[in-house]
Amino acid sequence: MRYPAKETVAKHERIVKVASRLFRKRGFENVTVGEVMKAAGLTHGAFYAHFGTKQELQAAAVAYGQGVSIDRAKTHGATKMGRRSYADMYLNQGHRDTPGNGCTMAALGQEVARGTSELKAAFEQGLEEILSAGGGDRKDAIFQTAALLGGIVLARAVQNLQFSDEIPESVRQKLG
Repeated sequence: MRYPAKETVAKHERIVKVASRLFRKRGFENVTVGEVMKAAGLTHGAFYAHFGTKQELQAAAVAYGQGVSIDRAKTHGATKMGRRSYADMYLNQGHRDTPGNGCTMAALGQEVARGTSELKAAFEQGLEEILSAGGGDRKDAIFQTAALLGGIVLARAVQNLQFSDEIPESVRQKLG
C-alpha cells in the first residue's frame, strides 16, 4: 500500500527526530532500529521504506540535531551579549542531565569521530554553520564552541555532583 507523499515525508521526519533524540540520549550502539520505529509509532519493517541502513539513519539524525543546534546558535549567539546568553543556556544542569534534548556534538562527537565519512560530513556541515551563526571571528567561535562542548562533556562524565556543577560554572566564568 502506497501512502501519499506528504504522509511519507511526515513519517520520515518523525523517524529522524525520534532517532536523533534516542541517539543523543543513549548513543548509536545502544539504540536499535526497532526501538526507533516503535518510538516513532511505526513498525520495524517500515524502516526500509525510508532508509537502507542504520548508518543512513544515523547521518540523518546527526544532520537533524545539528540543525536544531544551528537554530539555537542563531537565536542566542548573534551578539557578544548573545554569546554570554548562549553560554548560560548551554552550560546548565538541564542540558547536562538530559543529553537526549541537548547538543548533538556534545552527545555524539566521539561516536561520530569513529564513524563513517557520511556521518562525519553531516557533523562537519552542521559545525561549520554553527561556527558562522554568531558572526565574528572564526577562531573565537571555534574556541567558544570547544569550551562549551568540553564543559558539558566533562560535567556529564564525572560522578561527583559538586564537581559536575563546578565544571560548567568555571567554563562560563572564563568565557566571560
